[in-house]
Formats: sequence, structure tokens, C-alpha cells
Amino acid sequence: MTGVILAGAHGHGRRHLDNLRRAAATGTVRLAGVCDLRPVDEASLTGFDPAPEQSPDLPGLIDRTGAEIVIVATPIPTHADLTLAAVARGAHVLLEKPPAATYADFERIAAGVRDAGRACQIGFQSLGSEAIPAVRALIADGAIGRVRGIGAAGAWQRTSAYFARAPWAGRRRVDGTDVVDGALTNPFAHALATALAVDGAEGPDDVADVELELFHAFPIESDDTSCLRLRTSHGTVVTVAVTLCAPRRNEPYLIVHGDEGRVVLTYTRDEVRLERPGRDPLVSVHPRTDLLDNLLAHVRGGAGLLVPPQRTAAFMRVLDAVRTAPDPLPIPDGRQRVSDVDGVRHRELPGIEALVAASAERLALFSELDAAWAVREEVAG
Repeated sequence: MTGVILAGAHGHGRRHLDNLRRAAATGTVRLAGVCDLRPVDEASLTGFDPAPEQSPDLPGLIDRTGAEIVIVATPIPTHADLTLAAVARGAHVLLEKPPAATYADFERIAAGVRDAGRACQIGFQSLGSEAIPAVRALIADGAIGRVRGIGAAGAWQRTSAYFARAPWAGRRRVDGTDVVDGALTNPFAHALATALAVDGAEGPDDVADVELELFHAFPIESDDTSCLRLRTSHGTVVTVAVTLCAPRRNEPYLIVHGDEGRVVLTYTRDEVRLERPGRDPLVSVHPRTDLLDNLLAHVRGGAGLLVPPQRTAAFMRVLDAVRTAPDPLPIPDGRQRVSDVDGVRHRELPGIEALVAASAERLALFSELDAAWAVREEVAG
């Protein structure tokens, strides 16, 4: 069995605990250690026998347990240093998205991983889906003609509790350190990464002319409702419009617009829908490879790594544009529906579901869709 350490076991790290429990039950992995500033309670470690060693000292934990893989699911600003510490001790890494808070830190990670001769898998689960190559095959076969653009839309509901879950949540920086938590770069990071993957624009020089419109309804630093438009090196226009202020959860999706039809990819469901005039839609659902399983197969038998750092370089260029953009603009309370339920505040933007959908349909920014609160402030280079 392969020894694994989980760094960051609270919050999103609990999902990794559940996945590790699944893998441990099949005899694939052994949870050798948990690295966190707060120890994990015994109940959360049910199913792991023997119980993993717990310590806030990652290098020491690797040395003592001999773990071959470290999962890094800690706050964004800590990703670079922990990943570099892990590969320096000879471990391979599954690194949660976004990989880093700055492009400079991303480059440090890529260089450190390369110099150590270790593997680093970035945790964009949607990039492990066979739906993406299926969409690319449809495009290559001319199923929708010439591609005019790709529009992504996402509308979820979050409350004040979401932004109170950690000191870095909803922050652009903490004590002078970049965090870049926000709707575009964290909860909906998959929307952007998936759109870039469909276009095959994943390298560091594959994105340009990034236009950003960043807003917040909640009293936070970062964006909870935002859109962007960019042009890839292939000449493709890509838009992403997202919000955390919808009345309900909607499955995010992207539309590949062609001059003879379109493809709709609901990436959370791995569902591909081909729509062409005069024909019935064709719907297919595709398998997805778990990124931990793929990393294990890579380490053990040389299987190709699905999401190495280089696949996320274009995403990180856009994250850096968000990082250096002017602070998001507030949306006035008068443009929101604000309510309190059991001490938790809800903020809903009327019509927001239709607005993000219109952006994906028209490849347009909020300010071009006559949103009353959307003021165009600046274009990021």
C-alpha cells in the first residue's frame, strides 16, 4: 500500500479524507499521517487502521512515516511552501486548486517539482473527465463548424457562514500576503480551467486581453459575483460569468458556440450535449478518473499524469490578472434581497441566474447586459 499524508484535514480537506477512506478500503493506500495545526477528532478518522500519526510538522511527518504522496489542501497562500517541502523530502504531491496565490509562486512550484524529479497533480477534478476530449473531438470533426467562442456560467448560493469558515475566506490578501480567494479563482475555478482545456489554451502564453468585472454583494474583500472575457492564442473568445448570490445551486456549464451548432458541457456531471439546427440533440455522459487514483498509477506504473502544473499555467495567468486588478466593487443592498435565517445571512441578486446565462449565450460582460449594478471599471492587460 502507498503511504499518503493529508495536509489540511478540515474544510475541503474532509472530502479528501472521504476519498482516502474509499481508497484505503480497497487496499490501495494507507493514510500514514495528517498534517494540520488543529488535530483531527477520532470520529473523523474512522475506517483508518492503524490511525494515522498527526503532526503540524510536514517534513518530519514525511521522514517518520515514509509516505510517498502528500495531499496539500491547506489555505491558498501556503500551497507553494508545503509543496516544495514535500518534494524536497521525496514525496509526490496532489495539490488542491488554485495551485498558488501568485504566478510567481506557481513558477516556484513548477521549478521545485521539476528539480526534485517528483510528480505534482493539480486538483482540477474536471480535467480528469473524458468529457473534455469528447468535446474537443466534436470540434475537430467539424460537428459545429467554426468555433466562435466559449461561454461559461455558474450560479451557486452561499451564505455569510461560507465567508466566516476561515480567516482567509473572502479575502484578497491577509497581513500583506496574497490570498486571491474569490468566485472566479476558487469555487468556480473549474469553469475557467475547463473552458481553457476545451480550447487547448493551457500554456503560459495562451491567454491575452483579459477583461474583468469584479463585484461583491457580501461585505468581503474578494469577488462573489464576477465575469471575465479573454482571447486565447487560438483566437477564441472565452467568457466566464459566475455568482455565489443565486437563490439556489445551479450546475455550472460552458457553451462552445459554432457557426453550425453548439456543444454544452455540464462539467460537474461530465455531460456533453451536441445541439445542431434541424436535428435532435445528442447527449452523452463520460467517465471521470479520480486524480488521486491517477497519481497513484503514475507513481507506480508510469501512467500519464492528467493535470501536471503546466496544464494550469494559463489559468494562473488569469488568476494573476484578478490578483492585480482593482478591488471588486460593492453591489448596493438596494439591489439585493437580504434575509437572515437562523443567524445566517443570505444575499440574493434578483435575475442573476438569467444574467450569467445571458453572458454565456452572448459572450458578453455584465456591463454589456444592462445589469443595474454593473459598472465597467478597468480592463486588465
